[in-house]
Amino acid sequence: MVNTVKKLYKIIPFFQTFKDQGYNRSFFKADSIAGITVGVVLIPQAIAYALLMGVPPIYGLYACLVPLVLYAIFGTSRQLSIGPVAVTAILVMSGVSQLAEPFTEKFIELVLFAGFLIGVLQIIMSVLRMGFLVNLISQPVISGFISAAAIIIIVSQLEQGLGIEIPDFKHTHQIVWYTISHFFEVNWITLTICVGSIVFINIFKQWKRSFPGALMVLVITTVVVYLFDLHNHGVAIIKDVPSGLPSFTIPEMSYETMVALMPSVLTVTFIGYVGSIGIAKSMQMKNRDHIIRPNQELFALGIAKVIGSFFQAIPSSGSYSRTAINDEAGGKTAVSSIITAVMVLFSLLFLTSYFYYIPKATLAAIIIVSVFGLVNFSEAKYLFKLRRRDFIVMLITFLGTLIFGVEKGILIGVLLSFVFLQYYSARPHIAELVNIPGTKYYRNINRFPDALQSPEYLIIRFDNQLYFGNSSYFKDTILAYISKRKPTPNFFILDNTNMHDMDSTGLHVLEDIQQYLDTLGIQLLMVGTIGPVRDFLKRSGFTDKLGVDHYYLTISDAVDYAENRTKHAPIHEAAIQFNTKRRSFLD
Repeated sequence: MVNTVKKLYKIIPFFQTFKDQGYNRSFFKADSIAGITVGVVLIPQAIAYALLMGVPPIYGLYACLVPLVLYAIFGTSRQLSIGPVAVTAILVMSGVSQLAEPFTEKFIELVLFAGFLIGVLQIIMSVLRMGFLVNLISQPVISGFISAAAIIIIVSQLEQGLGIEIPDFKHTHQIVWYTISHFFEVNWITLTICVGSIVFINIFKQWKRSFPGALMVLVITTVVVYLFDLHNHGVAIIKDVPSGLPSFTIPEMSYETMVALMPSVLTVTFIGYVGSIGIAKSMQMKNRDHIIRPNQELFALGIAKVIGSFFQAIPSSGSYSRTAINDEAGGKTAVSSIITAVMVLFSLLFLTSYFYYIPKATLAAIIIVSVFGLVNFSEAKYLFKLRRRDFIVMLITFLGTLIFGVEKGILIGVLLSFVFLQYYSARPHIAELVNIPGTKYYRNINRFPDALQSPEYLIIRFDNQLYFGNSSYFKDTILAYISKRKPTPNFFILDNTNMHDMDSTGLHVLEDIQQYLDTLGIQLLMVGTIGPVRDFLKRSGFTDKLGVDHYYLTISDAVDYAENRTKHAPIHEAAIQFNTKRRSFLD
């Protein structure tokens, strides 16, 4: 019985919340305030992001019902707020628009099917405990992609923000050039609404982050459009939004459609999960009252999408801004998300008739303000100073996304990351170590040029695993070090402290080096070889071939051995004790 309860808590963390904290009236009050606060921010964003995704506004609100409740039940984060987000919207729009025209029935069906597939893939990853796969996408790739996606999103809102009819161009620069060349065709009322909305939303945000500035601006501009009949003066409005709850429907599915959607599905799956888990972990670090379990997060996000797709919910992900608002407003548990869902439910039942005159220019302003902060200039500057190769990865991902589109852009970034990883893994750091005078410490000669270099021995440290990818570089570098030493040293001391693994190719190279050293009359001494590598060398027979007296715990021990052999001095008491320690080390 106890084990069953524990399993239930593990599968449904929502129950664990009540068990651990003893849920009471003060907790419910805090969650209610936070849930309502997030709700008034979420509703206008959901409408705006639905339009950005290419579906009617009502589907954005549908995404704030079932998915929110399911994540609250199965998710491990107590503050994460999920729902429609800008990056997911543009990813889905980019992929699905290649198969159908936005805002058509076919397009909507494909979006819902894409959400179902994303959810299924996340559940499969959860069951197979594959949450670690998100580590394949490096932070520079994420930063470059999101920054470029934010610009693409902002450019996509120029038509609604300026009141210009822009043709369906494939590339961002074409939209920008067309907008510039046709700028004097703008509807100045629409532009005024958009710019004014941006200004006031930012003012409200600076004043108080949790204040529903977007909702306030949305209400004011909607009233202005209605009172002054601005929709008859070229101001686009969203018009009819059906009321009522979503009906249960099964998205149209086919194998051919699944194959066509898979690039978008894979991209949204990884990007959405990386963003969500990052936000959840930041809340965990801040509040320290719960533990995030990545594989359970995958399951929660997946089940929210799968079941949500049956209730006409578009794909959703974790939102940083709404999560931060939820936390700042005092949200203690996932109950706050359920309160938010109740607010959306109330809106669907009673408020949709008031959405008719919402100007699209205001929705464009809400999107622009939301995504502008995603353009990460500070990260680019930081990486440029810290590590140029990461900056290059970020820059190329950024440019690739802008030029070739969101899916190809992130693929370029991931591939480039692996190219850099392989390049630097194939050329790891190798250092010659020398003795710091008056100590038994040995450090890189390039950092301590005044340290003592002995003509009797050469000490080299290899800072990586020795495998097929870098074995040739290892061999060439070692031979180069030996050839440059005049006169030739009597001992070659290899510091293996940082060599955490070795494969068969690395073993063959090590054997080649040992044979080469033998021809020169140089003895190979191995230092600091860790357990797994020692076991591997012993199984291969290399340990017996080299001789157990050639393995040492520390560089100082190997140097003592080399100096004693060089002087032909008898082995003293300390050396005998050391040999005993060495045999224990090898065992």
